[in-house]
Amino acid sequence: MDHFTDPLVDDRTGQRTVAETAARRPENRYGNRPTMKDVAARAGVGLKTVSRVVNGEPGVTPDTERRVQEAIDALGFRRNDSARVLRKGRTASIGLVLEDLADPFYGPLSRAVEEVARAHGALLINGSSAEDPDREQELVLALCARRVDGLVVIPAGDDHRYLEPEIAAGVATVFVDRPAGKIDADVVLSDSFGGARDGVAHLIAHGHRRIGFIGDQPRIHTAIERLRGYRAAMEDADIPVDESWVSLGVTDPERVRLAAETMLSGPDPVTAVFAGNNRVTVTVVRVLASLDRPVALVGFDDIELADLLDPGVTVVAQDAAQLGRTAAERLFRQLDGASEAPERVELPTRLIQRGSGELPPADR
Repeated sequence: MDHFTDPLVDDRTGQRTVAETAARRPENRYGNRPTMKDVAARAGVGLKTVSRVVNGEPGVTPDTERRVQEAIDALGFRRNDSARVLRKGRTASIGLVLEDLADPFYGPLSRAVEEVARAHGALLINGSSAEDPDREQELVLALCARRVDGLVVIPAGDDHRYLEPEIAAGVATVFVDRPAGKIDADVVLSDSFGGARDGVAHLIAHGHRRIGFIGDQPRIHTAIERLRGYRAAMEDADIPVDESWVSLGVTDPERVRLAAETMLSGPDPVTAVFAGNNRVTVTVVRVLASLDRPVALVGFDDIELADLLDPGVTVVAQDAAQLGRTAAERLFRQLDGASEAPERVELPTRLIQRGSGELPPADR
């Protein structure tokens, strides 16, 4: 019988050599990342030496540090912070729960939160509730289960007692744009009531008496506050509100379009519209473009290219970036140990006149 030799087997011991076994090991197996032991074996040093290099600790010669770093680069090693997290009790991460990641309003808000988090050495994990209270709760608790240090929440629901155990356990929490429901917690808001009142008063000052209001769902805090501001401005001017001028509901374009067309038709149509948020404003702009008469418009929230339309869209602008920045800064004050009572911070809005809100009534 012919005798075949295995080149990977040591002739004296009959065992495969360590070097050859390592050479046969798949280099990129999913779920089997290189460890510090692998780095130590490749560099020919002890595990403690690798730990010192990885954590930037002193006590390693330049030549040894170079060998360890070359092994790290060759293996694609990345430090696993799980053990450090368990020792410290902090993950250096915060969660951000938004209403809708696709809404342009939340872009600057999210970026501002991320900038503050980064300045504090923390990562930001965000997700969307899609305006669903159950999904909000599921997402918030999932983030807590992953041991985030804090939460910035734009609430979809109106009962946040499910968060009480998490807050008691040390999860810092700040709400943005809308207050928490049934718990005391920090909240950072824009002045929705005052901004809407100013926007409607602006239309009244330009001669309008029949002013429509199209807003978001009535369970949403900002929608109610903006409607309240609309009614306050009308009352201040001693103008009775015809309830057919008011429409609340989902911001789906079809619903908003129908509401706008209804208000703008009939023997006594509205001569101006106050749009309760950016999505409503966009749909109303499209409806007004199809009309053969001018209708004044003021929208709450700025919209992209509003200044390039003809006429430009007059808006009540809120500072989304400042909302996010203020909320994140309050969150990190909590994380740094500040013992402050929950506070409500309300940021001002500003009216930007571009032309659409300055149109006089067509029947004047």
